[in-house]
Amino acid sequence: MITVLLADDEHLIRGAVAALLGLEDDLEVVGEVARGDEVAAAVAGSDPDVAVLDIDMPGADGLTVAEELRDAGARCSVCVLTSFGRPGYLRRAMAAGVRGFVAKDAPTEELAAAIRKVHAGGRYLDAELAASAMAAGDNPLTQREREILRLVGAGTETSRIAALLRLSEGTVRNYLSTAMAKLGEPNRVAAVRAAREMGWI
Repeated sequence: MITVLLADDEHLIRGAVAALLGLEDDLEVVGEVARGDEVAAAVAGSDPDVAVLDIDMPGADGLTVAEELRDAGARCSVCVLTSFGRPGYLRRAMAAGVRGFVAKDAPTEELAAAIRKVHAGGRYLDAELAASAMAAGDNPLTQREREILRLVGAGTETSRIAALLRLSEGTVRNYLSTAMAKLGEPNRVAAVRAAREMGWI
């Protein structure tokens, strides 16, 4: 029996997925959480074979949670379930050790197949998501540029960003200008939006 933990903030979807997976002879849902910051404790408590994480959750997004589970040495394999076909997500998920990447609108049989495959040590990548990631190419932003764009996206002022990152305000503005040029956007707001749409921040 393969034990599964589900993490999704949409109660109806989570309940439906749990019910449908429960119909599979070899799968058992042993835990459900609605927030990303509840996953680590749930994994520690139920010790699932596979954790199925939604990307967009309150508390912490699924990719951040996947990185935390990897860093904590969690035994479970991770499968990401997302309605976002953003190419950068796939690359970040792979870097975080995620072994399955399934579109949220995929049939339950596909999710069940993905869970079985990652539990067996393989990888499962939705073909369309993989194709879009390949077509988009690599993330052009440096780690520092991504960090600053994330802070801008959270509404942080330039002076505060400078203080947080121990940089001068001029240096922060230079990073922003470079990021905007790489993304082909006229201002910081548009640059943040473009980077999010690609899944790069």
